[in-house]
Amino acid sequence: MRGIAAFALGVVMGTVRLWGADAPQWGVAWTRNQVSDEKRLPVEFNTGPQGNLRWSVDLGTETYSTPVIAHGRVLIGTNNHHPRNTNHLADSGVMMCFDEKDGRFLWQMVVPKRIEDPFYDWPNTGMSSPATVEGRRVYTVTNRGEVACLDLNGLADGNDGPFTGEAQHMVQPGTVAGSLDATDADFVWLLDLVAAAGIWTHDGIHCSVLIDGDFLYINTGTGVDNTHKVIRAPDAPSLVVVEKRTGRLLARDNEHIAPDIFHCTWSSPSLAKVDGKPLLFFAGGNGRLFAFEPLKKAPPVGEVATLKKVWQLDFDPGAPKTDIHKYLSNKKESPSNIYGMLVFDHGSLYVAGGGDWFWGKNEAWLKRIDPHGSGDITATHIQWSAPLGRHTMSTPAVADGLVYVADSQHFLRCIEAESGKEVWAHDVGGEVWASATVADGKVYLGTRNGQFWALQAGREKRVLGHADLGGAISSTAIAANQTLYVATNSRLFAFRK
Repeated sequence: MRGIAAFALGVVMGTVRLWGADAPQWGVAWTRNQVSDEKRLPVEFNTGPQGNLRWSVDLGTETYSTPVIAHGRVLIGTNNHHPRNTNHLADSGVMMCFDEKDGRFLWQMVVPKRIEDPFYDWPNTGMSSPATVEGRRVYTVTNRGEVACLDLNGLADGNDGPFTGEAQHMVQPGTVAGSLDATDADFVWLLDLVAAAGIWTHDGIHCSVLIDGDFLYINTGTGVDNTHKVIRAPDAPSLVVVEKRTGRLLARDNEHIAPDIFHCTWSSPSLAKVDGKPLLFFAGGNGRLFAFEPLKKAPPVGEVATLKKVWQLDFDPGAPKTDIHKYLSNKKESPSNIYGMLVFDHGSLYVAGGGDWFWGKNEAWLKRIDPHGSGDITATHIQWSAPLGRHTMSTPAVADGLVYVADSQHFLRCIEAESGKEVWAHDVGGEVWASATVADGKVYLGTRNGQFWALQAGREKRVLGHADLGGAISSTAIAANQTLYVATNSRLFAFRK
């Protein structure tokens, strides 16, 4: 990555952008702001022979993972309904790796479904978590609730270890393992959070691993059981810290979030410096925001440390706080949930949330939070609250004093960062599960009915480009190396200007 000095300065100033190069994680650096400095990006998305399509490749049939691009590789999670290996034909979670130049398939990680109950690992959802790449290591969380460290080259350069059980891991427990080849993943280490941390997975784990020095910060994906009304693992952590080199569980939260999780834990952590002090930010499945002190050193082997809380904030203080699961499917009154990440920009946090998309009330907001203070800061540190339409899954993108966020009422909204006033709203014609990407003076967003949009960034609403890509878009578009990567449920496109 270029511009290391500027990157370091950006961290201190609290507004980090990715220089025109790779996009090795979802959300830029610690702050998670999906704003890129890429230039020469397209506004046409023509997949025909005379179009501007660099390449495209088949994925599975459901793709909820966002692509990442690093060291000439493109990684994305999907399901196994377009098998690359006849040894693996069952419904599985799959992370595929392609060559950045031409989309050539290189290798894949195949992870069998959990079969104890479909709500542990919902059929066909595949591998929902995006990858995070650092150097030649790939970090992700599998559909089975495992933290995995992989070799970026797969098994093409041999099995580097220390993990050598790849063949057995690709089949159901108790099943005879098949053979390996160069198109299989090379695990460096593997940590099962179900066994090690006692989590209770639900539907599909979606976690973007955050790296800070020697540590990985991970939302665990713990949630409700198959009735959607019972928490089977009330002592399970929602946020854990894992040693990057070995996969050892180092620390966890102790905020007793689990009993009040309305659905599941899907918001990944972010980190920034506030008045020169690093703070770890996290949105729990109970609708509360937390700031923790990042881990300073690993505890002794055999011990698991507790993350020290700095503050907490109730995102929806008027929501029900007791017997919360009786509000299941109540579209007028329910707890809130947060799917996207907390974004830090110019000294403030931005977060979108509200009634759970599937089971909660029809009410949602974008809020700006003052990240200073300690203790319970609910009454004093919500700087403004802007209404959104019914529900939202999006992570906001903040650029040049404006916040871009989408909601379930088919709108991409531009909101003034200082005041919370809506500047414009554009009907994108479909439900949005993805987040907006801002790059090259443009705002990119896809919808669940396959519409992909490019709008002009700024106070004047102007549509620059629009196309129907022929399949539901659930993942966020990513800009890297003058190319825009867009994934539908079944296909990954690489567009150039």
